[in-house]
Amino acid sequence: MIARFRFTLVALAAAVGLLSWGAFVTSIDAGLAVPDWPTSFSSYDPFNPWPDWWTVTPVLAEHGHRLAGALVGLLTLVLAVWTAVSDPRGWMKRVGWAALVLVVVQGVLGGLRVVWVSLDLAVVHACTAQLFFALLASMALFVSNSWQTLPGTRTRLERAAVALPGTHASAAIFVQIALGALLRHPGTGIDPILAGLHLFWAGVTLVLTLRHAAWLRTAWATHPLAGRFCRALGLVVLLQIALGFVAYFVLLDEQGVLRPSNLQVVVNSLHLVVGAALFSLNVVATVAASRAANPAPGPVPVSA
Repeated sequence: MIARFRFTLVALAAAVGLLSWGAFVTSIDAGLAVPDWPTSFSSYDPFNPWPDWWTVTPVLAEHGHRLAGALVGLLTLVLAVWTAVSDPRGWMKRVGWAALVLVVVQGVLGGLRVVWVSLDLAVVHACTAQLFFALLASMALFVSNSWQTLPGTRTRLERAAVALPGTHASAAIFVQIALGALLRHPGTGIDPILAGLHLFWAGVTLVLTLRHAAWLRTAWATHPLAGRFCRALGLVVLLQIALGFVAYFVLLDEQGVLRPSNLQVVVNSLHLVVGAALFSLNVVATVAASRAANPAPGPVPVSA
């Protein structure tokens, strides 16, 4: 299982690169630089679809994103088959196949976004990427040594009750990711209503994430993972808030709206990747805590 854990980390690292590359594509508005799919410039050659394609930045961004997506898809396929063959846990096999289905759906969404020239699909594509990344991070947890040390003796209602703080934080972050995608993908600068809602929801996300971190420290203090998750959540959410403000103030420069500066591209890309890290970290911490943390005192409500 150690070898599969390491391979999952490799797939996760590749997914980070794919997210970063996708953020770069969006930041320079290169999503339609390659106008066809599944071919590229009517060619099925993935490495040289067009002479010297790598010398044109928008084409390099978009076609490079497709190549990175194919790499992540291949790694996920290997991981799903490996899990199905070697993991004795039936639910884990289903998780592996779910990851494979999700990465295929993600690729199709990206392709249809080009074929249909659809900004709506671009937003869905961005949100689905976050779900896939969180699922891949969870798979890394499930094959780690830390997962083996968690008791796993909880009833379904107890697990649901214990997971509530993390579920609330994860849901809030996903909404914030969707709002961010709506802001970024039109490529027309700042929409005042969306920007205001995004800033307001950032405060909600901050409060719920810090509440989740504090809950982990209180209810799960007996396990060393609790402190690590608590510190990581606090640091990552504060970094994300800081990056959000920097991205906002950089974008206030009207010239940056029309022609993104290098600083704007870097900050926006970091903001997206750190947001993905924050979402997946909340999801992983929620799953781990629901398996190991002490349930809240008193009866577990049926509504949980």
